[in-house]
Amino acid sequence: QVQLVESGGGLVQAGGSLRLSCAASGRTFSSYAMGWFRQAPGKERKFVAAISWSGGSTYYADSVKGRFTISRDNAKNTMYLQMNSLKPEDTAVYYCAADEDDIGRRWYEYDYWGQGTQVTVSS
Repeated sequence: QVQLVESGGGLVQAGGSLRLSCAASGRTFSSYAMGWFRQAPGKERKFVAAISWSGGSTYYADSVKGRFTISRDNAKNTMYLQMNSLKPEDTAVYYCAADEDDIGRRWYEYDYWGQGTQVTVSS
């Protein structure tokens, strides 16, 4: 089992940047594929980005491609999401998740979840 804690959320103006972190504890972090999802009020949880256990493969939602970058540091048991050129529509609670199997885009493929961190982008 792995425990996940997100940090780095906050309030930022449109066009600004934030970097989210997801710190893992418990079982070996490097054995998990990892992902970021987000959920806006009244909407379903949506895929943002995912990264393989080695960091060699990454996936992005079309809505964030070219603006967001997912990365991980297995030595620090931490995953990151660098978010640039933020838009008001990026406002949501952002969750990190761990997948015991392969990298994926669907929320139900993930086994462990953090509590989320709020990102608010003002226009």
